Amino acid sequence: MIQKAVSNSSTSFGSITMTDNALTSDVPVNSTVVGQSQGFYAGAAQRELGFLMAMNFAFKTGKYNGSTITILGRNTVFSKVREMTVVGGSGIFRLARGYVEARTKWFDPKTGDATVEYNCYVLHY
Repeated sequence: MIQKAVSNSSTSFGSITMTDNALTSDVPVNSTVVGQSQGFYAGAAQRELGFLMAMNFAFKTGKYNGSTITILGRNTVFSKVREMTVVGGSGIFRLARGYVEARTKWFDPKTGDATVEYNCYVLHY
């Protein structure tokens, strides 16, 4: 059965949001920008705030310039630590495998804006 998006859902079930955010070297917003985090998250849980996330970390500086890390997984945003899978990459990160740990460092419930720290653990050739 395919469930339609619920417009008044408290869990954002069925919603899809595209992202294109600065990827920085550290948590503070004014940290050095090293690339972009681009992808989407979709409300995938009906009884809790849980998203399906797919995103690329596209590096634009230094030795990783032109390389990407691709992440896919479940993100229950109110959990202290969320683990998602590194499913691949390009450039230096070709054939990458591993995981990321996501931790919310700042969240504004009025706007939905957040700063999230991602620690990446990656094996690549």
